[in-house]
Amino acid sequence: MKTELSAVVPAHDEIERKYLIAYPDVSWLESRPDCRRVEIVQTYLTCDAGGERRVRRWEEDGRVRYFETGKRPVSGVRREEREREIDGGTYEALLMEADPAMHPIRKTRYCLPWEGQSVEIDVYTFWDDNAIVEIELSDENTPIRFPKELKVIREVTEDEAYKNHSLAKG
Repeated sequence: MKTELSAVVPAHDEIERKYLIAYPDVSWLESRPDCRRVEIVQTYLTCDAGGERRVRRWEEDGRVRYFETGKRPVSGVRREEREREIDGGTYEALLMEADPAMHPIRKTRYCLPWEGQSVEIDVYTFWDDNAIVEIELSDENTPIRFPKELKVIREVTEDEAYKNHSLAKG
């Protein structure tokens, strides 16, 4: 019997801004002692209209963790999110609910603390010229600062084409 994520995990609001950037200098990122590298496989699950469900395999420093997440839009930069860590068996069982219209997304995430913010740079296996920077905020109006080593092309927070959910369709 399938357990709804909303029944077991309280929701919280996620405020996130996203930017398209030129492909980053990976050697610069990996040379920073405060930068974490995470390999992610993200699979979207079938879901009712208006929301999304996914599972993630998250590997960092040889340690593998699994997560189940549900999201619903609230506004352009704000979404209701429910997330829980799950075990490998639950992850495998949930993969049986994968949306057949979507491809798993494989990406390397570089997590970099920068001037009081957490900058997450997603480098996708299917792009060799661009990447996405995500910044989670405590307030929608927080000013954003980027390392000068990142070349920001434009903000894509509300551009559906750059959401992982859309990228999984292509």
